[in-house]
Amino acid sequence: MTTQETEAEAAYRAGREWFKSAVVYQIYPRSFADSDGDGVGDLRGIIGKLDYLQKLGVDVVWLSPVYRSPQDDNGYDISDYRDIDPVFGDLETLDELLDGLHSRDMKLVMDLVVNHTSDEHPWFAESRSSKDNPKRDWYWWRPPREGAGPGAPAPGMPGAEPNNWGSAFSGPAWEYDAETGEYYLHLFSRKQPDLNWENPEVRAAVYDMMNWWLDRGVDGFRMDVINFISKQQSLPDGPQAEGMLYGDGGPHFICGPRIHEFLQEMHREVFAGRDKDLLTVGEMPGVTVEDAALFTDPGRGEVDMVFQFEHVALDQEGGNKWRPKKLLLTDLKKSLGRWQEGLAERGWNSLYWGNHDQARAVSRFGDDGQYRELSAKMLAAVLHLHRGTPYVYQGEELGMTNMAFGAISDYRDIEVLNHHREATTHLGHTDAEVLAALAPLNRDNARTPVQWDASRHGGFTTGAPWIAVNPNANTINAAAQVDDPDSVFSFYRKVIAFRHADPVVAYGDFSMLLPDDEHVYAFKRSLPEAELLVLANFSGTVRTAGLDDGWFGSGGLDGQGTAELVLGNYPPDAGEAPASGPQQLDLRPWEVKVFRRDLQSP
Repeated sequence: MTTQETEAEAAYRAGREWFKSAVVYQIYPRSFADSDGDGVGDLRGIIGKLDYLQKLGVDVVWLSPVYRSPQDDNGYDISDYRDIDPVFGDLETLDELLDGLHSRDMKLVMDLVVNHTSDEHPWFAESRSSKDNPKRDWYWWRPPREGAGPGAPAPGMPGAEPNNWGSAFSGPAWEYDAETGEYYLHLFSRKQPDLNWENPEVRAAVYDMMNWWLDRGVDGFRMDVINFISKQQSLPDGPQAEGMLYGDGGPHFICGPRIHEFLQEMHREVFAGRDKDLLTVGEMPGVTVEDAALFTDPGRGEVDMVFQFEHVALDQEGGNKWRPKKLLLTDLKKSLGRWQEGLAERGWNSLYWGNHDQARAVSRFGDDGQYRELSAKMLAAVLHLHRGTPYVYQGEELGMTNMAFGAISDYRDIEVLNHHREATTHLGHTDAEVLAALAPLNRDNARTPVQWDASRHGGFTTGAPWIAVNPNANTINAAAQVDDPDSVFSFYRKVIAFRHADPVVAYGDFSMLLPDDEHVYAFKRSLPEAELLVLANFSGTVRTAGLDDGWFGSGGLDGQGTAELVLGNYPPDAGEAPASGPQQLDLRPWEVKVFRRDLQSP
């Protein structure tokens, strides 16, 4: 260790942080397992499935919010950070869940939402009570302004919104409060007012709460939109695209001026000095590779990894999820490859196809029809063999698919409901047009309940589920897969076990191959002692992978050399696709092949 190198930097260079070989499983508790028949998943339901998670082999459970909440945004609107909402259970049951996970050598990461609270949080109740309340400055309050714009004064209103920003959930990002005659900022729902992190009392209260949870035994936090907490204090108007009702405030709050300062302070006040392996994950919409390299540089003391959104915006026109378009594999490779390269020397990647905010992986990136099982397995191998920490979203390991929703009344997500109302009321779209645009990428696709068996409601609940269960639960379910060695679930087990066992997966360098091929995704992982080659066909027809780097031909993948097929998604008795030539390998529809070879030391 050089004199200039910190202990954290030395640990990074050693390359053996525990989370590099770990796999995280996300639970959206409302839709995971219902123990009491009220139609909503709960903590007791999760406890009943811990052996299932242990069999899958995951290391960490990320639990979406279970704090006390009015449930305007399904728990991402928190009214009490130190209590559990009764719909999910209580603190004693949370402690029981913690004990159950820890006894199975798994960790629990809580979802932390501190960009905003619920408008029913006591902090906000005080803040809105009067302009001179001590907590007034805990949130972003501004007086009305004169003039036109999206906030042109409505009848009976004293003035327009303070700026032209739009909310992520449609409508303006400001709500007028008649009691004090001012507007408050909400980047999401009007019931989710933004905290003012410029106020040191806010930061101190948040850190105290985080320490309380760590002292209780949780193993870290996934931090929701954490790169939004620093905002330009002048809150200027944002650029307003043609045809849009509101301006884009993102340039003024995404990775704002004090974001690194705030995260470094959080690290010092909450995580530094604890003698326990913890995990900190920053969900960061709009983050760049260059930003992420700073956020995840261990020498800077901010977060262990970030969630970025670049690759899940590639199938959207202009980043608008309600204007879906065909995904080009070359664009996906370019994006994921850039992130692999950009964090190769410093920092760390989070790897995911889906989560509670994204459509189902096999429906979006694979083929959820004829090749559902093969493509689900292929997607698992491709993702988990990149450099980074992979995330499995509940049901992904079963190959669960998107839901075919009918009327708008079938939806539950506030984002969908608000967009439908705005699009049909103010933008001139018909109901049919909006429903068609909503179908591929809406968040409720991921929020239908986990399909445990072929019984009524997929075994999720004995009551009426809060959102409908996908009708294909009678064929796609855990009971049919956990003991089937050829199932999607069993393939996920193999991939996860492979990551745990082979250091090349966790620590090897990454090299993208065939970057211009529109059908074959190919890459190499390398350590001085061994290499992996991953070849995947993202199509429903036979495709040829051609590589001239010693893997093919004599002594290569003909089975006579040192290269060994270590993972594949076709059964061994299915035969092989014929090779097109000595330097080529043909891949069957949605096939993935993973080869490993030992390298001789110089």
